[in-house]
Amino acid sequence: MNFADALHWRYAVKNMNGQVVAPEKVNAILEAIRLSASSVGLQPYEILVVSDPVLKAKIHELACPQPQIVDGSHILIFASQLTVSADHIDTYMQRIAQTRAIPVESLNGFSTSIKGSLLTRSADELRNWTARQAYIALGFGLVAAAVEEVDSCPIEGFNATALDELLGLPGKNLTSVLVMALGYRDEAKDFLAKAPKVRKPHEELFTELV
Repeated sequence: MNFADALHWRYAVKNMNGQVVAPEKVNAILEAIRLSASSVGLQPYEILVVSDPVLKAKIHELACPQPQIVDGSHILIFASQLTVSADHIDTYMQRIAQTRAIPVESLNGFSTSIKGSLLTRSADELRNWTARQAYIALGFGLVAAAVEEVDSCPIEGFNATALDELLGLPGKNLTSVLVMALGYRDEAKDFLAKAPKVRKPHEELFTELV
């Protein structure tokens, strides 16, 4: 499929058939998420990749009783940071300097700008910002899955408190904000498998300001 066909083909799959997604396809999706856009490049989140049936069953029982959790091949849990500290930003500066082979001191202005923007925000403002960054990463993952012809479903309807406790996320400065199931559609069970995609027409969605 070309890119447009892949986007028409994808939908939020409600029932999956248990088929395992090949590792190379999973890795391609994860790499797209790794390379996704992120404000100032900070990527204030982690993605937990779960394929173990026992853990998926616990997640299904305790936090997210949706069939894709157990019938899918993998679930990706997008967990955003609860806080962003000066140390997080300094570590990022070190990564830039190492990757681009430049003196870290040359990034002082950039570092000061980020710290001035983020470290002055309230806890709620910062958590909202980190969560929005995770949503951007999810979007890349959904598109990458479609290109790989792997079905997916983004899931918000779960008990974040229970999931965080199960995975020990608060102790890692993280909280779950999104779940993405990967697998293959069960066309016999999923009533949306062959339904046309419903979206606003171009002229209603886009306004050209000239």
